Amino acid sequence: MNVVVVESPAKAKTINKYLGPDYKVLASYGHIRDLPAKDGSVKPDDDFAMDWEIDPKSSKRVKEIADAMKGADHLILATDPDREGEAISWHVLEALNQRKALKGKTVKRVTFNAITKAAVQAAMAAPRDIDMELVDAYLARRALDYLVGFSLSPVLWRKLPGSRSAGRVQSVALRIVVDREVEIEKFKPQEYWSVDAQLSSTRGDIFPARLSAFEGKKLKRLDIATEAVAHAARDAVKKGGFKVSAVEAKPTKRNPPPPFTTSTLQQEASRKLGFNASRTMQTAQRLYEAGHITYMRTDGVSMDEGAMRELRTAIGKQFGNPYVPAEPRKYVSKIKNAQEAHEAIRPTDPTNTPQQLSLDGDQAKLYDLVWKRAVASQMESASIERTSIDFTEPTGKVELRATGQVILFDGFLKLYQEGRDDEEDEENRRLPQLKQGESVNVHDVKADQHFTEPPPRYSEASLVKKLEELGIGRPSTYAAILEKLRERNYVRMDKNRFIADDRGRLVTAFLENFFAKYVEYDFTADLEGKLDEVSAGSLKWKTLMREFWTDFSGAITDISDLRITQVLDTLNEVLGPHIFPPKEDGSDPRVCPLCNVGQLSLRLGKFGAFVGCSNYNGDPPCKFTRPLAGNGDEAQNAIPSDGLPFGDGPAGPVVLKSGRFGPYFETPNPDDPDKPKRASLPRGWTAESTTPEKALALLALPRQVGMHPSENEMVLAGVGRYGPYLQMGKMYANLPSIEDVFEIQMNRAVAVIDEKKAGGGKGRFGRAAPAPIKELGESPVTGKPVRVLNGRYGPYINDGEINANVPNGTKPEDVTLDEALSLLAARLEAGGGKKKKKAPAAKKAAPKKEATAPKKAAAPRKAAAKKAPAKKAAKKA
Repeated sequence: MNVVVVESPAKAKTINKYLGPDYKVLASYGHIRDLPAKDGSVKPDDDFAMDWEIDPKSSKRVKEIADAMKGADHLILATDPDREGEAISWHVLEALNQRKALKGKTVKRVTFNAITKAAVQAAMAAPRDIDMELVDAYLARRALDYLVGFSLSPVLWRKLPGSRSAGRVQSVALRIVVDREVEIEKFKPQEYWSVDAQLSSTRGDIFPARLSAFEGKKLKRLDIATEAVAHAARDAVKKGGFKVSAVEAKPTKRNPPPPFTTSTLQQEASRKLGFNASRTMQTAQRLYEAGHITYMRTDGVSMDEGAMRELRTAIGKQFGNPYVPAEPRKYVSKIKNAQEAHEAIRPTDPTNTPQQLSLDGDQAKLYDLVWKRAVASQMESASIERTSIDFTEPTGKVELRATGQVILFDGFLKLYQEGRDDEEDEENRRLPQLKQGESVNVHDVKADQHFTEPPPRYSEASLVKKLEELGIGRPSTYAAILEKLRERNYVRMDKNRFIADDRGRLVTAFLENFFAKYVEYDFTADLEGKLDEVSAGSLKWKTLMREFWTDFSGAITDISDLRITQVLDTLNEVLGPHIFPPKEDGSDPRVCPLCNVGQLSLRLGKFGAFVGCSNYNGDPPCKFTRPLAGNGDEAQNAIPSDGLPFGDGPAGPVVLKSGRFGPYFETPNPDDPDKPKRASLPRGWTAESTTPEKALALLALPRQVGMHPSENEMVLAGVGRYGPYLQMGKMYANLPSIEDVFEIQMNRAVAVIDEKKAGGGKGRFGRAAPAPIKELGESPVTGKPVRVLNGRYGPYINDGEINANVPNGTKPEDVTLDEALSLLAARLEAGGGKKKKKAPAAKKAAPKKEATAPKKAAAPRKAAAKKAPAKKAAKKA
């Protein structure tokens, strides 16, 4: 009997079909071990020893594999053919050896690039040992990410309250987004003009042409800088008399793009399908596990020779022999640090067209894209004739040029064109056949004003491309990097573009000024190169770690000695142009708009950065504050401490006030005079654009949408901590926009709620409560599990008897057992929970347990066994 271990049950199911009864295929469900999400899991002082733990779910998987090995002779590790796959196999092997489940058994490693019968059987016939050099590269990457995250993030928390975390690659990706934002802000538009004409031949063909020379001077794009010059050129063209002075027809070929790598697949899926990187990779994973495409984490563009032959045969059958080039096309990557360890992404069987597979939804769309790109990569080039025609009037001082192209043979363009399918090429027009000396007539001439535009913000596609060009990250990490930036609220998305949020700009400015080396593009790319050297066996992973840690730990020590006032002074200077943009009237942008005496400056509070007046403790004191970034809306920013009148409501006046988290409306509450009704000004709304009617509508939330027809419960719409929502009983469903809160009607509300129920509602719909966000271990006070849960009002910690809120700015997955015990003790001392009388004892017990835990080996192991899944811990760095 042979036991085969793969990552996922879907992959196991597919492989089971290809192997006989002598094989039992089991899934590890990804990584079975990871570093505990607490400080000290990597020990630089102990030659970078690493503590690994198995979470409860993975323990069941390991036991299942160990039990299967009792009746087996061979263990075959068949995880993915990359660094992560090698590491998963190594972890499985280590865990089974600890259980002593492999005595007298043989262990082999097999890899395949596609889950097809032929590929799987060929892999089984050529087993090997685990590649420890790949495992070493994994260990180095994991240790680097862990040490950077757990060393740098606490510095951020102390020096920049409200910051979430920093990461080795995440911080560099954020810097790319921030640098582009700064570039856009510094950009100064330049005016220029264009002069365009509509010409016609003597045969009546009408076509466009553009002014290319004026007053005897050849023009570049920005050369016509004023309206006067543009109108003079326009009038000169109107005089006509143009003849053909030159005709150039230049034949050329356009070659097909190479088959997909991970990066180019993410980019093209973003452009053509609107998929983000995570959605693309999840869909590609399902296609791979079903055996439809080859392995989807690759930076190689090469293709198996047998696959190229199959593609060429398929092209000949479907499109004809003219579309099959004389020789197979072979591609080489031009990307920095490309490993090219695997094939490009392609269909496992090119004869399986998208129509024949009958896939649904995202899988159908992505498979269609992969199939077309792979097939097109082996098709004949397109033959194109590019034509340029110059026209000159009698004086020779004014010239026009018309350009176009004709596709003589479409080649691969018959199937696929890179970029959006609906993109229109400016030159993709056919010009009439004209001979030198032939006259043309001028039908219409116009002069148009333009302004140069700043570089565009990054989309997912362009940011992934930039990371790849710089050699930062690896194909398997791009989706996680982008998702982490969004999770941390360091960026926000607008029209599928990344915009650096104030929190992200603050973190980047801090890192650039105090950890400059570690957010440099070249340094990060060089580190990736050294990890590749570890993979190749030319560099020992601990040598790499020692070199990195010596400098990095010194930088951490240096910054720890800085006072927060020093940090603030630096950030005030660096972020000054962003926080205090110049005013149109030339006045000092730092003068407080409320008291006109104090100077505005960056301040740090418990919940993050804000702008405050230096006259805060003056006589009289100025209480002006505003969010970090000024938007030029002085009416909104300079709200007096007693508020601005905003009309009258049913219970009294409505007032616009300014709080630490921005402007909000307030009106008396007839039910509780001590607690007035308040509603924050939603993101995207300004004080000037908000009417009194809108303010009253906000204050009246939540709005009753109506009774659910089948559940017989009232459906409410409101705006909460996590944005606009629908509520029915204890169930909440997100709404896309604030406007939906006021406009949604019952039919759509029922659909939104039904969709939420289908995805896993809570409580009264008969579904099980959601699993804990994280299990931390056993409480030394109650003896019960300490868990992080997701509650109605946000994440909280529970030890079976007491609840304590997760502090604002702390990600639930990042909470450690020690932190949880401290929060629970503080909550108990404040009078929370059922056992108030035991508060002093609980307070003493928690620190005692923390102090003795390192000395008792049993306690940490017991707690570690209840930790959260390893994948969540891995995301920390």
